[in-house]
Amino acid sequence: MNETAKPATRPLPRAEVMQIAAYVSGESKIAGVNRIIKLSSNEGAFGPPPGAQAAFAKVASEMHRYPDGASTELRRALGARFGLDPERIVCGTGSDELIQHICHIYAGPGTDILMTMHGFSMYQISGTYSGARVIKVPEKNYCTDVDALIAAVTPETRVVFIANPNNPTGSLLPQSEVERLRAGLPDDVLLVLDAAYSEYVDDPDYDAGAKLVDAGGENTIMLRTFSKVFGMGGMRVGWAYAPAEVIDAMNRVRGVFNVNIAAQAAAIAALAEPGWVEQSVAHNVKWRTWLMGQLNAVGITTLPSVGNFFLADFESDARAKQANEYLKSRGIIVRGVAGYHLPTMLRITVGTEEECRLVAAALAEFQARVPSDV
Repeated sequence: MNETAKPATRPLPRAEVMQIAAYVSGESKIAGVNRIIKLSSNEGAFGPPPGAQAAFAKVASEMHRYPDGASTELRRALGARFGLDPERIVCGTGSDELIQHICHIYAGPGTDILMTMHGFSMYQISGTYSGARVIKVPEKNYCTDVDALIAAVTPETRVVFIANPNNPTGSLLPQSEVERLRAGLPDDVLLVLDAAYSEYVDDPDYDAGAKLVDAGGENTIMLRTFSKVFGMGGMRVGWAYAPAEVIDAMNRVRGVFNVNIAAQAAAIAALAEPGWVEQSVAHNVKWRTWLMGQLNAVGITTLPSVGNFFLADFESDARAKQANEYLKSRGIIVRGVAGYHLPTMLRITVGTEEECRLVAAALAEFQARVPSDV
């Protein structure tokens, strides 16, 4: 006689949830250190635009009011800025919220989601949370491998996520390859183009995703954010541009008042800030190039990047950890990326001129003074 199973003695989460490794954000504090140089989260070097700060302060007396749940004025401002139909835009509490909704709407138990090996970890977290199986597809030279993604598609595949530019590698998939990927995927597979770092790209052939969304199919989404070049990571504002049918589905499940009143006001003002993007991009190109050159000169390999960050390769796990601890001892926080299958590397955000010079000096000192223990 089989022994009767004992009933659960407490509420139990779904098995998939307990398989998720919680997202680890960039560090922001070091015990005993007063001045912190935080270059771990790809935040804009100059902080938020002045107009966004003023708009935030202006609505302080209205915080008892619920926001416009549809983010109507923000969607209109986005449409005007980027030449898009506001009716095909949905806003979210950062693009993270939208990623989660996409996974739950289009995937779920018994289905597959594809992402690249070094892709943004929220794809795996949200996909697993939905009950889907998340498959990480190998990359080629730290960049999306279109042929490998197409080859990984099965009848169970529902969604493919790629970040372009990619975080944390900083690589850019050429537009022709993005289009080849879309053409090689089945029509019923949703392609999500996460363009969080699109403003930093200076390739004239690059398109953040609107071109494919407008191509006439119903199977491509472009994701964007205010967290990077607009310096508003703390406000949590993201948005998606997609076919009308996709927008309809997302509006059915998103939070009723998901983008708060201050975030909407600040985002609208940020879009209107004269010269902000141009100034930020020019600074990024200059100091990313300079800092990578300084690291290369002292024997630290850097990977090509089009974002406001880059990867520095210390050639071993132990050496990367040594460098990370040395930087912390100087009050500098960067990002270890072992969780992205890149244990020998550190991701460094391009900060202000002063911050870039301090990082260069600290790592030159590290290379000269700290022997490798491997």
